[in-house]
Amino acid sequence: MAFAIINGMRIKIDRAGRVVLPKTVRDRFRLKAGSGLEVEESPDGILLKPAEQVPSMVLRDGVWVHLGALPEGFGWDKLVENDREERIKDVWGR
Repeated sequence: MAFAIINGMRIKIDRAGRVVLPKTVRDRFRLKAGSGLEVEESPDGILLKPAEQVPSMVLRDGVWVHLGALPEGFGWDKLVENDREERIKDVWGR
């Protein structure tokens, strides 16, 4: 990982105590809205690290299991119906 782009960047804290990470930093560390950060204090200053993330899919006994939260508005009925429609289109060549 090249650090030259990140080192030396200056950011400011707003009145509410918030810090905005530059897009290049967010992209490099794959951070998005809602990503967690760990804060470590040391004699040299403050260190922000991406919080350890737990995968939402794990392999258990040869079967992939989803452990994460379902997206808002997700419905199994709609998912099954959409899959059926796609399969029917494939069978009928439409």
